[in-house]
Amino acid sequence: MSYIDGFVLPVPAANRQKFIDHANLGDAVFMEQGATRILECWEEDVPHGTLTDFYRSVDGQDGESVLFSWIEWPSKEAREKGMAAVMDAASTDPRIDPEQNPMPFDGKRMIYGGFAPIFEGGTPTDAPYVQGFIIPVAHEKREAYRAMAADAWGFFAECGALRVVEAWGDDVPEGKHTDFRMAVKAKESENVVFSWIEWPSRAVCDAANEKMQHDDRMQMPEGTEMPFDGKRMVFGGFTPVVKMGQ
Repeated sequence: MSYIDGFVLPVPAANRQKFIDHANLGDAVFMEQGATRILECWEEDVPHGTLTDFYRSVDGQDGESVLFSWIEWPSKEAREKGMAAVMDAASTDPRIDPEQNPMPFDGKRMIYGGFAPIFEGGTPTDAPYVQGFIIPVAHEKREAYRAMAADAWGFFAECGALRVVEAWGDDVPEGKHTDFRMAVKAKESENVVFSWIEWPSRAVCDAANEKMQHDDRMQMPEGTEMPFDGKRMVFGGFTPVVKMGQ
């Protein structure tokens, strides 16, 4: 089964090209060590929320943009082996040596973790637009969430979506200042889902979101509740600026 490393990071808007250059060098190392696909996605339509949002998730500062990024691996075992190889090469490969290819962002505020997919629909694409989500889901509602996501995929595919991935937190470290659990104010009884939908364009995505508001298929059946707290869900739209693999 595939495995996902998910990231959200703050990058000064003025460093956009520096980030792209940095990622094109460094991400190639992960591909060489077994990753199958990497996308680095720059914010395009990221709203500010009342309780949570992508900016809060990384303690975003004035002048910074948020990136939603991930690495896809063929399995958790491949990920463990690949990550170990990357770490071993950090002091010898100039592409990932922080002194020779310095990070153009504050890595201390980056949030990251490993996630195991529980639902995938569609196939990897050369998507020009991505909707990204971080979602708090109670452990006991894992299957209810998976079933809801599977049902919703039919609607989104009908509206033009190309792919969806819903990934359950598996190796999500606690941070001192930022982390995935803090991002959604997760309770002890909850886990974190890292999720995205790939679209052929923002216009197609926006049209689908508008249709969703009026389509009975996207409403919860009477007497049932959403299997997560939507008020704490973090979401936004992003444009890929670095893409590797298929």
